[in-house]
Amino acid sequence: MKKKIAIFDIVLIVFLTVLCVITIYPVVYVLFGSLSDPLLLEHQKGILYKPLGFSLEAYKLVLRNPSIATGYRNTLFYVCAGTVINMLMTILGAFALTRKDLYIKKFVLILVIFTMQFGGGLIPTYIVVNKVLGESVWTQLLPGAVATANLIIMRTGFMSIPDSLEESAKIDGASDWSVLTKIVLPLSKSTLAVIALYYGVAHWNQWFQASVYLRDRELFPLQLFLREILLQNQVEETVVGVASGLTANMEDVVKYATVMVAIVPVLCVYPFLQKYFVKGVMVGAVKG
Repeated sequence: MKKKIAIFDIVLIVFLTVLCVITIYPVVYVLFGSLSDPLLLEHQKGILYKPLGFSLEAYKLVLRNPSIATGYRNTLFYVCAGTVINMLMTILGAFALTRKDLYIKKFVLILVIFTMQFGGGLIPTYIVVNKVLGESVWTQLLPGAVATANLIIMRTGFMSIPDSLEESAKIDGASDWSVLTKIVLPLSKSTLAVIALYYGVAHWNQWFQASVYLRDRELFPLQLFLREILLQNQVEETVVGVASGLTANMEDVVKYATVMVAIVPVLCVYPFLQKYFVKGVMVGAVKG
């Protein structure tokens, strides 16, 4: 018996298809533009269906720029170290808020949720961070070590684990640390993968915090160098050794190549975590 397709399903499929095209096409356009011949791309108007010609000169120019290498090194450090700190703090905080014998649990949870709506402001935060941490890599790692939304998702995910498992472990003499490392974490792999992805992408895209706290270019993340190229018209510094007549033609292509260099790592990581994505978020949203 053939199953009838409802009108709602058709509308939903069309809507999601259009949404996917709108979301993906900007990335595809930038990719095609970065691979195009600068002279041909200069006269292109409207939608770009394929690369105009083929040239890797923009990628060669971008990758030869020492600032890009410095930015990549710093960003990879911030992503790795920052995500480890984030996960450690979030796991410990979420686990503590699931303990039934923590008498101030509700009060602490109220304080945590309070930070989602209210903050100290940029200037007070800058004064505190600058006085305590100075101009160092720690300004990119410690402020915002815990994201409230991620903490709540992970806490809810931990609470979805049956109490009987913990009670059985406690009968066998397991400590809270053993319960966390041998029961809770192994059963929460999906949630952990999703939260790690959230934190990693946030660190990868972070630029405002670095622009506020950092002045030493040796500590700049990749996104700050990318911002300079895109917004401050510093492509001329990147296009080293190119004839002055080609600089204007290369400008857009170099910008496109820089964007691709910045987003490719995230696009490569996501497919490996995609299978955990929906499951991890839904598990963390079932039980309140």
